Amino acid sequence: MIMKYNCLIVDDEKLLADSTAEYFNLFGVRTAAVYGADGCRAFLRENQTELILLDINLSGGNGFDLCRELRETTDIPILFISARTSDDDKIVALNIGGDDYIQKPYSLGVLLAKVKAVLKRYGTPSDYSDGRLTVDTRAKRVLVDGKAVKLTALEFKLLAYLIENRGKAITKNEIFRDVWEDKFTGDGTLNVHIRRLREAIETTPNAPEYIITVWGDGYRFSGVKK
Repeated sequence: MIMKYNCLIVDDEKLLADSTAEYFNLFGVRTAAVYGADGCRAFLRENQTELILLDINLSGGNGFDLCRELRETTDIPILFISARTSDDDKIVALNIGGDDYIQKPYSLGVLLAKVKAVLKRYGTPSDYSDGRLTVDTRAKRVLVDGKAVKLTALEFKLLAYLIENRGKAITKNEIFRDVWEDKFTGDGTLNVHIRRLREAIETTPNAPEYIITVWGDGYRFSGVKK
């Protein structure tokens, strides 16, 4: 099964790549890390990603060469990351198809904000896949363990909204406003739809892993770690 990620980090600095990926995952950006050009090629043969963070200095070929190679087959946004400070590097990076040039050392918070901005501009941030649950917002399709799940239009809209804001506690009033577009919708109606979604996608609806109740506030969609 093809796995879908929001971000792929390609960097020879394994500890930095892993810690950055872990940080992104904590904030709802599904991220994987590989450690060289060959690792990137192998990853993309079996997986999909919406964005690549690409270091210039790589084993098995530099980031510039890899970018040129990728640009022959894909228009995935590529953000270069590098400890090199030459203005020439920045010019080359942008001229060969890079979307931005980020200097090391970087702030994880600032980098995460930039990545989210690029995903919002180019990607499909409300799509989700973790190997068990797949939600395709364009096709309005939900799969659980590879099998299609039937949802009403409103149930799908609610699930897509929670996923789009994954990792964030969403108040009931926000859900009423943005999903129902009716501030007078009652708690009972929302509770029924949340229960139906949990019955459709959770392994154990009474102990949910995806749609988490935030007591006194609302709900939060939490990606399941594999």
